[in-house]
Amino acid sequence: MGEFVEGFEELAELGPAATIFGSARVGPEDEAYGKAVEVGRLLGEAGFTIITGGGPGIMEAGNRGAREVGAPSVGLNIELPFEQHVNPYVDISVDFNYFFVRKMMLVKYSQAFVIFPGGFGTLDELFEALTLVQTGKIRNFPIILFGSEYWRGLLDWLSGPMLSEGKISPADLELMVMTDSPIEVRDKVLASTEGEHSKTGHEERAREATREALGSNRRPRPRENT
Repeated sequence: MGEFVEGFEELAELGPAATIFGSARVGPEDEAYGKAVEVGRLLGEAGFTIITGGGPGIMEAGNRGAREVGAPSVGLNIELPFEQHVNPYVDISVDFNYFFVRKMMLVKYSQAFVIFPGGFGTLDELFEALTLVQTGKIRNFPIILFGSEYWRGLLDWLSGPMLSEGKISPADLELMVMTDSPIEVRDKVLASTEGEHSKTGHEERAREATREALGSNRRPRPRENT
């Protein structure tokens, strides 16, 4: 119960946000890392807070992109015996012991999911979002698979035996889209929120709503090598 309360208190005033998922086992030299930085940067410039799992890899890249353009950068970290630590580009950090609480926070405060290549945890988060949208538990929002080479096999399987055997409907496949373009990610997210918030409105809400929350939780910016 305490984790729910802490999460609600820290995140209640975030403003418009997009969540970036993906593998922790990706380094800065990986192409996917650079693409995730670009996605974080473009969505941040469009006025969105960037939320990630707070760890290394794709999560770090998304937070880094947000930091580079001065957008609010949030990390919802899970305590693990290996692999996970809060990356240096997180401004607001909330730690969780339980995956289900963390997943709820990732979904509750986001207007879009961008899913980069990842492992079991990434797939868990993807299918959680799909199930919640499919069953009407949350409103339909963009679920974007980034990296067609990685995700095409999954989509082929979903549109093959799962669809042909009636386990899902054709409409279920339309709950997600696939792309290799950071610009297309931004455009799809903005299009989905058109009429709810203007671009300027996004920027003002994201900055004003998080100013106080950043306060003492803001981490020092990493020094740049010169």
